[in-house]
Amino acid sequence: MNANPRRRAGPAEVAPEPPPPGPLVRRRAGLGALLVILAAGAIGAAIWHRVADTMASSEDTVLHPEGVELRGRAPWVRADIRAEALRDASLDRGVPLHDPELPKRLARAFDMHPWVRRVVRVDLRHPAGAVVEVECREPAAMVGVEGGLLAVDAEGVVLPSADFTAESAAAYPRLAGIESSPQGPEGARWGDPAVEEGAALLQLVGPEWRPLGLAECRPATDASGTRSWELVTSAGRTIIFGPAPGREVEGEATAAAKIARLRALSAGPIAPAGDPIDLRTAATGARAAGGEGVAQE
Repeated sequence: MNANPRRRAGPAEVAPEPPPPGPLVRRRAGLGALLVILAAGAIGAAIWHRVADTMASSEDTVLHPEGVELRGRAPWVRADIRAEALRDASLDRGVPLHDPELPKRLARAFDMHPWVRRVVRVDLRHPAGAVVEVECREPAAMVGVEGGLLAVDAEGVVLPSADFTAESAAAYPRLAGIESSPQGPEGARWGDPAVEEGAALLQLVGPEWRPLGLAECRPATDASGTRSWELVTSAGRTIIFGPAPGREVEGEATAAAKIARLRALSAGPIAPAGDPIDLRTAATGARAAGGEGVAQE
């Protein structure tokens, strides 16, 4: 019986490695991966747009004018600051609350309103709502111009004239002798240093305006060519205030000292006739006590 022949032991046979993929195969693989990425991106974008459209159409995520709460509106302002600010900034037709620029857009809209001195803060709320806090400009004087009066604040910024009636305008100090016209729109500075000086002065004099029976404040030029200011009573008596606050010459009474003398003068009626009352020099004795220029019974 023949034995099965045995195979002679030898080194194990190893299958040959397949050849590396050619350029065409690698290109197809990369193209396939790119198509998968693009498809995933397209699906994600479609989902996001659908979600965004849903959010934009939801009343809980769309800010309308009635959802904006305005704080800080001053009692002397008659204008609807909220409606006007949102309208002028094209924010009155509903704005998505998820807009990342919305706080800045709201702040910019209210900051542009002529009655707003500065925007204090803007807070967004859910459901769709916002709180905008502002600081309003305060009228300091009415500037006499051809055809009427224009209101300005203490910085000489022109305020909306439509907010004043003839009666309300008459309650403010009057700045006379101004020959210029505003160089910009409402909410911008007048553009004349005389208006800015006069407005700053009348902001200080304002509390004593009615008690002293003052009628107007006007610029004048002294011997040195420096602009000075005079207050005139309704009876025609002149009170020389001197340069605007902060522009006093050496040796002259300070603005605070001048206001104190005006306050003393308001303790009694000022005599309608007599020499001008000069506030530039310090008062002494009876004059400092209120006897300067006060009518005697």
